[in-house]
Amino acid sequence: MHKWLTVVLALLITSPAVAEPLLGDYAKTIPIFDVHVHYNEPAWGPFPPETVIALFDRNRIPIALVSSTPESGTIRLWQLAPSRIVPELRPYYENWDSLNWMSNPDVSDYLTEHLAKHPHEGIGEFHVHTMDGANLDLLTSVANEAVKRNIPLHVHSGAEPIRFLFNAAPDVTVIWAHAGMTTTPAEIGEMMDRYPRLYADTSIRNNDIISGRGLDADWEALLIRHSDRFMIGSDTWVNSQWERYDRAITASRLWLSWLPRSVGERIAHGNAERLFKREATESLIGQQ
Repeated sequence: MHKWLTVVLALLITSPAVAEPLLGDYAKTIPIFDVHVHYNEPAWGPFPPETVIALFDRNRIPIALVSSTPESGTIRLWQLAPSRIVPELRPYYENWDSLNWMSNPDVSDYLTEHLAKHPHEGIGEFHVHTMDGANLDLLTSVANEAVKRNIPLHVHSGAEPIRFLFNAAPDVTVIWAHAGMTTTPAEIGEMMDRYPRLYADTSIRNNDIISGRGLDADWEALLIRHSDRFMIGSDTWVNSQWERYDRAITASRLWLSWLPRSVGERIAHGNAERLFKREATESLIGQQ
């Protein structure tokens, strides 16, 4: 008996591991938690709140993380479907936008007031185009405010501002919008290795992730290695993106189908569920 057990153990040790099945066809219907949605003022007429929720339903999006310019767009969606909208606050309002918001002397007061007024669960998406001339004191203050409230920052930038934010507030959680937009998989991987509280959304990166009829090899390795911190996003920053919403989500589902099932499930909804403590259950689809 002892000899038989030895042989069995040897076979288990030396046999190749059984490959995990791919997400495959389940990617067509798996619930997706969309973590990069904007409901900006130009969309309010062509895409009233009921139309947006219907668009989410059609694409099997139970929950979405929404920020808007002005903030009232987010609140309109949240008031219609509070169980399905996770609001986050941008520092953009009136004439303050992605190019000049750090020059606004009242931005800190605005954030404090509106974070208290509505149940925002993030600060952003905001842009840091360059660190040259950036208001470092303000960025530090915003990062510390996020830590105090235990909510993430949603940041559109290259790698340098992300490094600054983690150095300024090591306990901050950051969602890196568009996974750095043009940042390479190698650099994204290095950043995630260094900063365990760094997440990334894949909005606008579908064409980078997909290579021919399969996954780009570098992206595949990155998504698997850091499968606990990638999330899906659509980025409806202009009306044409709302018009292309179906295509954006379909493209994300395509590359999700080529990933191991557990990886695809984490990226589709599991990571966002953990981060925002919400369940993206199918039962939410069709509800307000």
